[in-house]
Amino acid sequence: MRATSFLVAAICLLIGRLQSQVLAPAEITDEAARGLQQKYFFDLKTIATSVNGHSFPYHFYFSRVLDLTERQQQSSDQRSIQFDHFQGKLILKVTGNYFASYSDEAMDREKRARQTFTDVMLPIVRAAVMQFKEVDVPDSYALEISHHVRKKVLGVVTEGVENVVLVLPKQSAIDLVAAGDAEHQNAALLKAAAFVDGKSMTFWPTDEPAVAANHESPFHASLPPAAPPQQQPATPVVASPALAPEIPATGATLTLEKLQEQYRPDLDRMVRELDAQAHFVTYAAPAFIDFHKGRYLQLSIVTALTDQSAGSQYQLAALAFDKHIAHLIRPVLSYLKTAQDFDGVDFSTTIRLGKDSSSESKLAVEYIFPLSALRSYENYDCTGQQLLDASFILVNGERVSLNLQAAENK
Repeated sequence: MRATSFLVAAICLLIGRLQSQVLAPAEITDEAARGLQQKYFFDLKTIATSVNGHSFPYHFYFSRVLDLTERQQQSSDQRSIQFDHFQGKLILKVTGNYFASYSDEAMDREKRARQTFTDVMLPIVRAAVMQFKEVDVPDSYALEISHHVRKKVLGVVTEGVENVVLVLPKQSAIDLVAAGDAEHQNAALLKAAAFVDGKSMTFWPTDEPAVAANHESPFHASLPPAAPPQQQPATPVVASPALAPEIPATGATLTLEKLQEQYRPDLDRMVRELDAQAHFVTYAAPAFIDFHKGRYLQLSIVTALTDQSAGSQYQLAALAFDKHIAHLIRPVLSYLKTAQDFDGVDFSTTIRLGKDSSSESKLAVEYIFPLSALRSYENYDCTGQQLLDASFILVNGERVSLNLQAAENK
């Protein structure tokens, strides 16, 4: 039993990590990029899964913030995969920290950058191209990866950080992944823009050091600044033993597209009839997604709370469940009475404070409920707290536990 509990805990931590590496659509201010983030959210999570399955020579982390120590990185915000705009182009941006430490004496700047390209950037590009090769987005891929450099200063070894940026047009990325030898890889990289600490360089491998142009990378100037790291709660996430999340064992053979087609009439009717209560997001229609080896119906909604509700993100998430999500469960299930071929419902909400819909006080929360637990709640066989304990709750992409009573008493 202890081994089984450990395995379940490990799986839950892994899923939380993968989910956290993709920026929540609600956090993206640009409407076009936000719509693509929602539309291709599953593809972005698949990229994260693929990259995490790759064996890097040294530890690599997705990150919103560069230049962190590894200890800082482990407790910092790792949501970095997102659509954005750069120099008038729509890009897929990935930021991360690579904890390789190169010797400045043994490797010059260009060789260090090329090594990070080979070790980290190339596997990320391969994973991204696999997901977006057949669609017309993005225009380019933009990767920003930091690595460490050891130097001697007055006889004392010090360690600093270099930031490597690669902006690669989509067709060049496709050619790079398809290249069967170094010569064709070099050709694919000719149209790439590359920078180390803001100074341009070439990734075209050569024994001669590249001559750096005397201008800075426009990457930092054009893209929004990274958000500060978010610290995780000190208390561990422990689900109720009675209703611990399980790996779904769905026997459904329908593809996500077939599920969407099968339920479209019911979902369209649900949106029309429940919109006044649910506040569905207009640019993100209900859609089936893959999560935790199961199929879930994702409903993107907005939860409006009063300014007086201000509190910690955990208090707000608990209050949103009490005031909004809990009241939607039975109405939503009434449109899914015969549902048996998917595993649950993901209420993905953006919490906003006050009357101003453009308020900056936004919080992205996903309440991912197994269908069996929803049925129990529908039939009054479990409490709201038991439902939450049996589910996955993600706050800004990080898995948390919610205690309704504790949140109410604060």
